[in-house]
Amino acid sequence: MISRRVFVTFSFAIAAARAQAQTFPSGQVRIVVPFPPGGAGPIVGDDGLAPQRLQMRRQHTAEHVGRAAGLIGTRQVIGSPADGHTLLMASTGAILALAGGQTSGQLGGQSGAFEVTRELSPVSLIAAPPYIVVVNPAVPARNTAELIAYAKANPGKLTFGSSGAGSASHLSGALFGQMAGVELLHVPYRGTGPAVTDLLGGRIDLMFSPALVVTPHIAAGTLRVMGVTGAARSALFPDFPTIAETGLADYQSLGWFGLFAPAGTPREIVAKVSADIGRVLALPDAKQRLAEQGAEPAPNAPEAFTAFVNEDVAKWLALAGRAGIRLSP
Repeated sequence: MISRRVFVTFSFAIAAARAQAQTFPSGQVRIVVPFPPGGAGPIVGDDGLAPQRLQMRRQHTAEHVGRAAGLIGTRQVIGSPADGHTLLMASTGAILALAGGQTSGQLGGQSGAFEVTRELSPVSLIAAPPYIVVVNPAVPARNTAELIAYAKANPGKLTFGSSGAGSASHLSGALFGQMAGVELLHVPYRGTGPAVTDLLGGRIDLMFSPALVVTPHIAAGTLRVMGVTGAARSALFPDFPTIAETGLADYQSLGWFGLFAPAGTPREIVAKVSADIGRVLALPDAKQRLAEQGAEPAPNAPEAFTAFVNEDVAKWLALAGRAGIRLSP
């Protein structure tokens, strides 16, 4: 039975949290983007998504902190006051790096359950676009089934590039290899740009890439599409089949990104920012900005986003453990 003292204390705490939410924001809101400019971050971090519409009265700054696979910027937010005035615009890779450190973080030994709320308060998913699997035209494959057959006939010959060891694009290729039962040689790069350059030059054979950096080359005919990594075809690329429908059933990999606050941020503030995000993502200019990145709006409630993050990270932790992939830098 709850004592009167505990009940009164709890009631005051709720009232204080609600009052704080009603006055939020009371100052400048800082949005930390833990990767370099030019990626998905500007969608929320800069004027592309007009974050002043999140009832922030133009009192916001966007700060790119692109080091240590996103951990530096992520840790800055984790250590910030839990009042909603410091937010994190994180991608799959940044949260995977956090997960690698939160669990054992040892090569081939990721163990234990990851729980994002230990260090962050998920606010809302922004988008969860698929990757596009592309090959250099010299690769003699027109679809996923042919790619798998070629890889089986030439074990260890096919190379795939990624934006770095332990990155989401690396894990996407590793998952493909394990599910297909083929040996693919991983070649890590410092970013997607250099990897695409080598793919175009024929120094690597394929990539699991964000749409933004490869669609111009697909249109020019200098890269060939194998498929998209979503469970269903993308409305933005309806002519691109899924990997699952063209040779590897049940394969799925999403390069999501979303908004977080420090752990312990009052639920009323988290809910308020989440609702604002949903309203912004319904605006035509926000949809257009996302479409330019190959993404579609996918806002959700904090509880749903929390479950999404934990489930996705658990999937990749399990793969990393099987494949001996280190997730934390």
